[in-house]
Amino acid sequence: MYPLDAGDQRYICDTSAIIEGAVTDLVSRNALSGSLFIHLLLIKYFRRLASKGSVKGFIGLRELERLNKLLKDKTERIKLVYISELPPHLRDTTQDDIDFAICEIARAWGATLITSDIISRETAEALGVPVIYHKVKNRGKMMLESFFDDETMSIHLKEGAIPYAKKGRPGDWRFVPLRKTPMRKEELEILIDEILNACREEREAYIDIEREYSTIVQLGQYRIIITRPPFSDGIEITAVKPLVRLQLEDYKLPPKLIERLEKRAEGILIAGAPGMGKSTFAQALAEFYMRKGRIVKTIESPRDLQLPPEITQYSKSKAALGELHDILLLSRPDYTVFDEMRTTEDFKLYVDLRLAGVGMIGVVHATSPIDAIQRFIGRVELGMIPSIIDTVIFIENGNVSKVYELDLVVKIPYGLKEEDLARPVVIVRDFLTGEPEYEIYVFGERTFVVPIRKRKVAEEKIKRVIDRVLGKYVPTSVYLVEMVGEDKILIRIPPEYIPLLTGKCRKKLTRISRRLGVEIEVSPLT
Repeated sequence: MYPLDAGDQRYICDTSAIIEGAVTDLVSRNALSGSLFIHLLLIKYFRRLASKGSVKGFIGLRELERLNKLLKDKTERIKLVYISELPPHLRDTTQDDIDFAICEIARAWGATLITSDIISRETAEALGVPVIYHKVKNRGKMMLESFFDDETMSIHLKEGAIPYAKKGRPGDWRFVPLRKTPMRKEELEILIDEILNACREEREAYIDIEREYSTIVQLGQYRIIITRPPFSDGIEITAVKPLVRLQLEDYKLPPKLIERLEKRAEGILIAGAPGMGKSTFAQALAEFYMRKGRIVKTIESPRDLQLPPEITQYSKSKAALGELHDILLLSRPDYTVFDEMRTTEDFKLYVDLRLAGVGMIGVVHATSPIDAIQRFIGRVELGMIPSIIDTVIFIENGNVSKVYELDLVVKIPYGLKEEDLARPVVIVRDFLTGEPEYEIYVFGERTFVVPIRKRKVAEEKIKRVIDRVLGKYVPTSVYLVEMVGEDKILIRIPPEYIPLLTGKCRKKLTRISRRLGVEIEVSPLT
């Protein structure tokens, strides 16, 4: 054991006291006097984390470096002592037991434990170990906030590159350099340090996902993504901030759609390209249902929707396998907003909850509204899709640009001719006009998504071409032109007019047939 003077006060700190800066704060304020022990277990622990790219490891090593520099000017008041001794029963201590081992050493040596962790404090008190529980207060405005102004949507900072900001609003933004000099590695490390310290100090800040070389943080209204080498080719920080918080009334939706959302829509998909305002609309829809007296919950990863406390927000990344499924089925909310659906497991959870009777609002990335529906093809039986999804809302440039509804009917699909090929067909209609735009059906072992609108445009074009020819010989009011399948046109005409469709007229129809690649057949109209 390290030799101590009689009456010398002893201190020993755990991992939380180092990471959160509690020890350096106490030393800088001359709150300690005596000997401060740093066990080599701590250094080994932080070194192991840093070698794996963990931000926590780098912070711990930097805090120890700061502590060393700080104590050079305070050697008369407090001594820094590195120790490696362990009591026999602690020699097999694992990395997960370090804080308990430190507490045991404090008890064996008669030292005071310094910690910023509430569990370590309770453990020390249970063992009768003197303890200083210290939390560093907010250090003021963060460097991160200095990059944002009232029109900044996101900032993009990378080691060795000029910092940029995306300014404007969804669908109408510009990429603006924030300064002329590139970001230095040291600046980014300091910024990361500030962000993680804020996560420990502020109630509305937390680390949502921490992997070996990447970290996702929700810091108040900021969603922050941090990546490190070798995952990225340099340290990179991306921070996103929502500019506006809209209510559903601000979108000026048609009364027909408002009525649909209020009374009938229970399987809703909100689709759009990244940055178009999908999450903002989902947020407004969640508050709309809350104001209507519905119970609303959300599934997010990370939890970045800005919602009132009446709406419970669940973190997908923090939930165990099946936990969200069980919680939501047992609590039975009226609506669940599933933000950022990406994986097959996400879609499976959406389907299971929807079929259990829970109203679902899913947010998916898609470049067109039909793409959002196609995300379900192959993941669920085709005939069940209209039971799962009844309303698709496509967001473009922050506004609702398209709304689809889905129906299931049995019919002969477009592209097929024989009547015995009738089968279940999912019809995708424009909700506001009622016009079908797509048909989805299975033929053989393949699923086809057939655009109807393009075919109707072609059909109308063909009719106009035929009218220009036949109109010279027969009144246009007496015959009908029909498309039969994809490559056949049937002209139905009263029998008395059929003799007129010979000679020059017939030759013109033959040329049209060849040019358009379709078969033209004339039949008596009865």
